[in-house]
Amino acid sequence: MKIGVQTSPEIDSAMISNLLENLNTIIPEATTEEIQTKFILPKEAYDKKRKQYRSDTILNELAAKTQKDRTFNRILGIVDTDIFRPPLNFVFGEAECPGKTAVISVYRLKPEFYERKPDEDLLLERTTKEAVHELGHTFGLQHCPNPFCVMYFSNSIFETDRKQSLFCNKCTTNLSNITSLQRRRTD
Repeated sequence: MKIGVQTSPEIDSAMISNLLENLNTIIPEATTEEIQTKFILPKEAYDKKRKQYRSDTILNELAAKTQKDRTFNRILGIVDTDIFRPPLNFVFGEAECPGKTAVISVYRLKPEFYERKPDEDLLLERTTKEAVHELGHTFGLQHCPNPFCVMYFSNSIFETDRKQSLFCNKCTTNLSNITSLQRRRTD
């Protein structure tokens, strides 16, 4: 299974290289690679009143690209803008569940957003967690009640920081069952 990671132009390429390594370790069923074409946010996703972008509109744009280009089984978009999905005030990311596309934003994952000093390691850790979480949804995993599991719903940065970047035993088993079933269907 191949996962393509497509970023908006302002995303740091060094961080993406480290993220790809993390994803390949955490999700061994998949190989991830960066898509060289940068993702440009659709203008219709911008909500002028809220000064945020709608994550569902971004997701639809990514889904349209996935249908045209069959190089990747899944696409993860990474942007650096504030995103939301009604009725929520913001989201760290969103995904089709199950599906082929996911999007995350590093905007609220940056320590600077919380008036802290920039910290590249912390940003990578948070980005990894949210990327794994949203990709987990594309495989069909739901939110997990275990606050340390990567599939736990993060309503705040504190919850993101508390959870691990790994699936709990239950979610690991569910993911293994899902991917085995998907492999059998394609054989």
